Amino acid sequence: MRLLLVEDDTMIGEAVRDLLRAEHYAVDWATDGDMADAALATQQYDLVLLDLGLPRRDGLAVLRSLRARKDRTPVLIATARDGVAQRVEGLDAGADDYVLKPYDLDELLARIRALLRRASGRAEPVYEHQGVTLNPGTREATVQGRPVVLSAREWAVLEPLLARPGMVLSRQQLEDKLYGWGDEVSSNAVEVYVHGLRKKLGPHVVLNVRGLGYMVPK
Repeated sequence: MRLLLVEDDTMIGEAVRDLLRAEHYAVDWATDGDMADAALATQQYDLVLLDLGLPRRDGLAVLRSLRARKDRTPVLIATARDGVAQRVEGLDAGADDYVLKPYDLDELLARIRALLRRASGRAEPVYEHQGVTLNPGTREATVQGRPVVLSAREWAVLEPLLARPGMVLSRQQLEDKLYGWGDEVSSNAVEVYVHGLRKKLGPHVVLNVRGLGYMVPK
């Protein structure tokens, strides 16, 4: 999953970016409103963590611009504990949820997982399909009840496929889930991680749809 972090405070931004990467998310980090608006206009994200107090363009303006483009990307706004009016304004402008600053990191991760579940149409917290389970909360994976260890990149390839069984995702779409800004992209990275998944989970869990991409069969 690829997230956009919008935060102008360097110390907070670095800490949250590192936390999200440790949870297997690809993260782009925008430090002002103009940078965030440009990123959202050109790149598809699975979720945006949006601070409202930004230089150049405030977070509410970024949010309104996103929704004006009919973009339904989930947005989690970050506000101060005493900013009730700001939270209400953000929710009315199209935010999906809010989290209070300073962050409780466990709560932040839980709210991100909840929004990603909602966006994929799931209520249950665990992906289960054809004997394979992924638990984003614990980062545990099993196949036929047997624990398996997936690398962060293998997880990043498998999760969006399991979220939408039967839907084909192109190599480019999967690469977008793997890499953030500045990451070095290998030309055959997706193929390498799919090969690893097949060795660990079985040859028929992830299928290659010739000329189109990859899918998990229904």
